[in-house]
Amino acid sequence: MARGSKKSYTSKQKRMASKIEKGAKKSHSSKRAKAIAWATVNKETHGGKKSGSGRGKKSNTSSSRKGGKRSHKGTSKR
Repeated sequence: MARGSKKSYTSKQKRMASKIEKGAKKSHSSKRAKAIAWATVNKETHGGKKSGSGRGKKSNTSSSRKGGKRSHKGTSKR
């Protein structure tokens, strides 16, 4: 499998990455947004989940929580 191939990712992980990428495009270039999205998916789900890639690992949603808290906080000057 070539480096950067998304073949071992589930459809849920691909959906997660596309939603994260859409949000990241607001403040970053599309290339950087894609990198941020896949880095976040890898951090939360520990990489590809299809057979032969170490299924059964628990998810860590700390980065999603951090982003949600940050986006709903508002500005500090209000």
